[in-house]
Amino acid sequence: MRPDYFDRYPTIAFERDDAGVLVMRLHSDGGPVVYSHQHHSDWSRAFRDVAMDRGNRVVIFTGSGDAFCDRFGPQRSIARPSDWDAIYTEGKQMLRDLLEIPVPVIGAVNGPATIHAELVLLSDVTLSSESAVFQDEPHVGYATVPGDGVHVFWLDWLGTNRGRYFLLTGQRLSATEAQTLGVVNEVLAPDDLLPRAHALAAQLARLPDLTLRYTRTLLTQRLKRLLDEGIGHGLALEGLGALEMLIPATPPAGDTP
Repeated sequence: MRPDYFDRYPTIAFERDDAGVLVMRLHSDGGPVVYSHQHHSDWSRAFRDVAMDRGNRVVIFTGSGDAFCDRFGPQRSIARPSDWDAIYTEGKQMLRDLLEIPVPVIGAVNGPATIHAELVLLSDVTLSSESAVFQDEPHVGYATVPGDGVHVFWLDWLGTNRGRYFLLTGQRLSATEAQTLGVVNEVLAPDDLLPRAHALAAQLARLPDLTLRYTRTLLTQRLKRLLDEGIGHGLALEGLGALEMLIPATPPAGDTP
């Protein structure tokens, strides 16, 4: 039986085989993601549905076409703290619920991942196309505080000094550089990416259910702790910084506007 949530999210395509291998493919109208507020909202809810479905035994997480996520579409208008609250709430939920998926996740980075690259890099096994590049484009590049979880995970993946450099400079890492730094596990030709992901998923799916589920629990425990320590504070500071840019400056008392 096809789960109801498979048809619930316009920015995600789902497929599942008889072994319980779920492919979760991000997209915009079937093609590469053009990242918008709709994606943020869908993803923050879909991970919970995936986590609650016992029919999922292994998850393959990927994008569409020749990019994982590297183009912007419509964004939310932010003018007051209540406008930021949706981003704050969804941002915490999205990453926590991704880590709450209780079975192994295989990330297949099908191309440039410059927006929300952390989502696919939180996979237990991360495969990368040779065409992929990794960057945190949306934050310092747009004068925004990198507080939505990237400050937690990139410092962990790259080390404190390399991670700070990466976030402050907008550094772009090629697939081979990311592999050398330990960010991804394998780099493959584009045509070999999904077949390799499916081969690994089939290998894992032969394990007993509780082995899969409890191993994932162990492997994500530390990441959840790091996220819980940093995400709320980070998103609050990101929101304050964003609002500061939108509030007109008030002239000092006695000055003529």
